Amino acid sequence: MSSFTAGDGDRTNRRQIALADAHVARNYSPLEIVIERGEGAWVTDVEGNRYLDCLAGYGALNFGHSNPRLVAAATDQLATLTLTSRAFHNDQLGPFAQELAELCGKDLVLPMNTGAEAVETALKVARRWGYETKGVPADRATIITMHGNFHGRTTTIVSFSTDEVATRGYGPFTPGFRTVPYGSAAALEAAIDETTVAVLLEPVQGEAGVIVPPKGYLTEVRRLCTETSVLMIADEIQSGLCRTGETFACDLEAVTPDLYVLGKALGGGLLPVSAVVANADVLSVITPGSHGSTFGGNPLAARVGREVVAMVAEGTYQEQARLRGAALHDRMQETFGFGVTELRTVGLWCGFDIDADLMTGRELVTRMAGRGVLAKDAHGQTVRLAPPLTVTEDEIDLLVDAVLVSLRA
Repeated sequence: MSSFTAGDGDRTNRRQIALADAHVARNYSPLEIVIERGEGAWVTDVEGNRYLDCLAGYGALNFGHSNPRLVAAATDQLATLTLTSRAFHNDQLGPFAQELAELCGKDLVLPMNTGAEAVETALKVARRWGYETKGVPADRATIITMHGNFHGRTTTIVSFSTDEVATRGYGPFTPGFRTVPYGSAAALEAAIDETTVAVLLEPVQGEAGVIVPPKGYLTEVRRLCTETSVLMIADEIQSGLCRTGETFACDLEAVTPDLYVLGKALGGGLLPVSAVVANADVLSVITPGSHGSTFGGNPLAARVGREVVAMVAEGTYQEQARLRGAALHDRMQETFGFGVTELRTVGLWCGFDIDADLMTGRELVTRMAGRGVLAKDAHGQTVRLAPPLTVTEDEIDLLVDAVLVSLRA
């Protein structure tokens, strides 16, 4: 049974929204809900209405809102030490790097803050590795990316985006990238040449609508990269840290990339924490002064990151994603015949497309919000579901019931 209750009017929400509209640049178009509290898989707005959060901060909240273990770790560190310049050591960074490297089966960690920063870092590492290790002539390195990708919003990253909304008005763009169809090993093989230093891909494309590649694709990418001395960079910012039912989405095919790019859930939904993780023969190209970040590797971030790594290492959340994901997949089969034209699931992650003659994705998520469930539309007709991994089977039922009722309304 839903815990959603109608408020006594939307004046409080309206007042907060009007304030935001007056003073916040309009780079988002949020639903008209103002959230003030969160616990587990649930959030509460300023009028006391409760909603099941099925977006989970684009995966940053894999472990739920206000997870007690993470809050305790952050609280303890807040009272001790929050920031030192990397001009000095701190007592949390070394242990964090060791523990994260061990989780990934790698040697070194380069800590950053946001996912986009980590992607930018991986691109810089790949180019420098290409020049210093592979021997690519100066300023000729190329990196292969995928159609439908989403890796962030910086100028360099949108230079290889295929989303017109993300690129319009931001040129001139950074050169050195080639884009190929996602899921096609043949297209990738044809694009690799002597200037190629890396292949950058999401093992599952999240922003594109939870696009799962064909079985064996990641294995073929790994083979091609190995055979041609090209770095495989896996952007696991959304797909990693248990979302797909494995620690990393690459684990679904037992593939190990050369570089992991991590973010979102690495900060437990408490603060931005990201990292590039690789072996020493790759990350050793970074030298003092050649790359850095004021907040990267700060004690607070490292302490929260350590607790996240400890929780992931226990395996509980991977199992939770598999079990609840299977329940979500089974229940979502009921939506066929009511306007859903395609369904894609992996772990506790779902994307589905809606018949354009019925309604848009935005219309559906607005209706779902009216029934106490929050989700996100994408690209017109797609809706994404990614509840916290703490969600219960009853809450999965509540979610799917809200989808069904909203489709029929």
